[in-house]
Amino acid sequence: MKSLRLVLWLLLNFCLDLLRHEVSGAQAASVPSAAKTMVWGPGLEANIVLPARFFFIQAVDSSGRNFTTSPGEKTFEVKMVSPAEPFVRIWIQVLDRNDGSFLVRYRMYATYTDLQINILLKNKHVAKSPFILKGRSCHEGCDCPQPSGSVWEEHMHCSQSFPQIDRDLAHYASVDPDRNAEEIPQRFGQRQSLCHYTVKDNKVYVQTFGEHVGFRIFMDAILLSLTRKVQLPDVEFFVNLGDWPLEKRKSTEKIHPIFSWCGSNSTRDIVMPTYDLTESVLETMGRVSLDMMSVQSNTGPLWPEKNATAFWRGRDSRQERLELVKLSRAHPDMIDAAFTNFFFFKHDESLYGPLVKHVSFFDFFKYKYQINIDGTVAAYRLPYLLAGDSVVLKQDSSYYEHFYNELRPWEHYIPIKADLSDLLEKIEWARDHDEEVKKIALAGQQFARHHLMGDSIFCYYYKLLKEYAKLQVTTPKVREGMELVEQPTDDLFPCSCHRTRSKDEL
Repeated sequence: MKSLRLVLWLLLNFCLDLLRHEVSGAQAASVPSAAKTMVWGPGLEANIVLPARFFFIQAVDSSGRNFTTSPGEKTFEVKMVSPAEPFVRIWIQVLDRNDGSFLVRYRMYATYTDLQINILLKNKHVAKSPFILKGRSCHEGCDCPQPSGSVWEEHMHCSQSFPQIDRDLAHYASVDPDRNAEEIPQRFGQRQSLCHYTVKDNKVYVQTFGEHVGFRIFMDAILLSLTRKVQLPDVEFFVNLGDWPLEKRKSTEKIHPIFSWCGSNSTRDIVMPTYDLTESVLETMGRVSLDMMSVQSNTGPLWPEKNATAFWRGRDSRQERLELVKLSRAHPDMIDAAFTNFFFFKHDESLYGPLVKHVSFFDFFKYKYQINIDGTVAAYRLPYLLAGDSVVLKQDSSYYEHFYNELRPWEHYIPIKADLSDLLEKIEWARDHDEEVKKIALAGQQFARHHLMGDSIFCYYYKLLKEYAKLQVTTPKVREGMELVEQPTDDLFPCSCHRTRSKDEL
């Protein structure tokens, strides 16, 4: 009887392997159809100005079936031309996401009229190619803001609301810029590093407090980029440049509005996208190599070929990270975790070392399971981990980024307890439920693609400043000690703006 069951089991597996081979062979044998293939995205609209614009291509065969594996890295060719220019300064990259779709990103270094985007498959136009961006398509450095915020939001297809903004501003029935200008520097300015910003007539002014104010460059950059794109409301606010959120008073007490890159369950700070995610959006295709787009084309081997081990690398910025390395040593078949740098627990380096070499972030995705543990605050790598093709095991945490409250455990990630006491159990569960885990990984990936790309980040900042400005009960002022933050100049490719900037149009 046992031998019969063994034969039947082998026969069943042979049939399944044959079926998989036939399905995969059929997909490989089919070729994309130029007419059926789909193209969409914000990079096909002239009014959506981003540092790096982008759109998507989904390969579809002649029978209307979407490709689910790559039809080949060089399948599609993208060319851009402008009728008025013999040569365009546009850097284009076609990124193969290895799931049958492609992300096309491009960075413009000048402004063009009636830009034509040609998407070709073996010299045939794909879908509705050529796509014409009618009128002027401004490059990132062009200082030409849309006078109407509501029109800009409509052009950008911004969400009507962001739950975290609503949650954060609910603590403040009103905001008094005059009172805050006096009290916040007195309360926080000596021990913390702060920026006091005023946006007035769409110009940015700032004064810094504290010693370590270098991170102000990220806030300066996003505000300048926003004011080049849209007329911001007059608004005055304070930004915390440190890691930890500051406002620890209860809502029933006299609290001060502080903008921070990270929030916590025990503080009342107003949360923005992290400086890391902000910089990656502003510098995409620039000096930053890790961003939400590059990750999508570097997701490692296909799911069945990934290492079924939980992976982590980082520095020693939290006790639980030490515990993780101990767990890894005790269970090397389940966890591969090691430190690349010691700073906070240098006296324990002999216990938890030796240090290992840095691993390219893209190599993380050779592993099915990615462990996300807090550092000094929330671990800012989570957006990139979600965008990959692995599942995230996320530590329960009192810290959060601007999007955490929209994530759902067991839908977008696998939750693990704060003390990691159930980590081994969750890894075992994942190994036993591979198809379910693959769906969680895909849902997390789709969340990142829809909510954490550059257009969403710009919308979040604008919406936050707009809603905060409505709470002001005194007029924002350019205060003594503030300096103008100058827009960068581009003498080689200047941009002439033909829009009327009258406030009557707001």
